[in-house]
Amino acid sequence: MKTVTLGSTGIVSPKNAFGALPIQRVSEEEACRLLRRAYEAGITFFDTANAYTDSEKKIGMALADVRDKIHIATKTGARNVEMFWQNLENSLRMMKTDHIDIYQFHNPAVCPRPGDGTGLYEAALEAKAQGKILHIGITNHRPAVAREAVESGLFETLQFPFCYLATETDLELVRLCRERNVGFIAMKALSGGLLSNAAACYAWLDKFDNVLPIWGVQRESELEEFISFMADPPTMTAEMESLIEKDRGELIGSFCRSCGYCMPCPMGIMIPNCARMSQLIRRSPSAPFLTPMWRENMEKIEQCVGCGQCKKKCPYGLDIPELLKENLADYRRIVSGEVSL
Repeated sequence: MKTVTLGSTGIVSPKNAFGALPIQRVSEEEACRLLRRAYEAGITFFDTANAYTDSEKKIGMALADVRDKIHIATKTGARNVEMFWQNLENSLRMMKTDHIDIYQFHNPAVCPRPGDGTGLYEAALEAKAQGKILHIGITNHRPAVAREAVESGLFETLQFPFCYLATETDLELVRLCRERNVGFIAMKALSGGLLSNAAACYAWLDKFDNVLPIWGVQRESELEEFISFMADPPTMTAEMESLIEKDRGELIGSFCRSCGYCMPCPMGIMIPNCARMSQLIRRSPSAPFLTPMWRENMEKIEQCVGCGQCKKKCPYGLDIPELLKENLADYRRIVSGEVSL
């Protein structure tokens, strides 16, 4: 079983971690079953967030009795000290624990620092002194903020999107984390569902021995595939390399990563899927996206008033209104039969 050491934290995890965002979409019974199955199969690192509705509660229900055998990372999106403590105490209560292994600042627009006027980093230091958190981390989608965080020496881990669609900037972040002994946690290893060959994704990530991928798990079939990689890690093949090159050619550039930070849309447009519908409908079974419900969702794009809120909030600087228009036009051609899949 391959393992990863997360920088200066000393945390050692199998090179398979459980991303608990998706379990907020399933029942408590199903979530607990998935979490317990993961633990019993040898997965020991679980990543969640205060913002993931009942995800933390489900982790507490399923894993409280084995708390000393696992590592938990969670996140706070607090913008002030009062909210920081509220989030932390809520996370501890929901997960039935007295400490968080890695407490992460959740995608802040600027890098938290001592003396920045917010008091947030000072609060994290106090929580660490109290033993309520063991390590301070940060998550981000903005390369500049991520790099600043790593270079600052203030954070023991960085969680950042990383998959085989990585740019040179992304690869440099991984190298920098190695140099600075900062643990690198890879989110969106399947690029929000655009990449469908999990074995190829794993084999590519396996080249980086300081990277811990967290796989978002919602279904038993997904979990069982990731578990199988622990005993029999996929190795890169010529077929995988060809697939990766094809995907990189088609997807690198202005595509929506489905991070969701553009939401909510004041007009009710489901941006994370609507802005990448052209890719989804070609890379996944198309039938689920051709239902009356999805046609209605796509037509909502016509109601876009051009307020620009989504564009301002996008950490990748995408022209989301233009992406929405392009995807709607393509969708209409597909629905009409003008374009075949």
